[in-house]
Amino acid sequence: MAGRILTLTAARNVKVARGTAPMCNHAMSKIGNREVVGYGHNGEPTYSDRLDYPMPAIRYKENTPDIMALREKEKGDWKKLSLEEKRALYRASFCQTFSEFKYRSPDWKLGVGFALWSAGIGLLMSCWIAKYVIYDHPITLSEERKKAQLKRMLDLNMNPIHGIASKWDYENNRWK
Repeated sequence: MAGRILTLTAARNVKVARGTAPMCNHAMSKIGNREVVGYGHNGEPTYSDRLDYPMPAIRYKENTPDIMALREKEKGDWKKLSLEEKRALYRASFCQTFSEFKYRSPDWKLGVGFALWSAGIGLLMSCWIAKYVIYDHPITLSEERKKAQLKRMLDLNMNPIHGIASKWDYENNRWK
């Protein structure tokens, strides 16, 4: 077992050294002609905007002649680039800025509203059922039955340490 694990680990290390382990042909066919710029979150060539892992493995947009021209211009002096060109380069690499994907969407309000609406409907239904469906209470909730049940519990000395039986004075037949 240990020998098999060592063999597999060694084979993986050889693939990593050659540069073939993180991306296979299947993954490369999915990303098109986008440039691979890093290892990525799990070593897979995927793009995602994440706070905990801010550098994706591939660029956001595919390489076009306009973007390639900007990338060549980028290799020179950055002071010669206009603000629009810098923004175009950023948007070619990333879909959103940090402030854009950190911003909470107001969709949670819809969920809270639906939950409160559902709770209100449930409350109205329970009130309607209590008024029109359940006419009489069970016979065990009458005062006579409650007293008989309490007497039975005291006669059986139920829960004598902390319960009802501990609060009853058996000699004087009254509560302590």
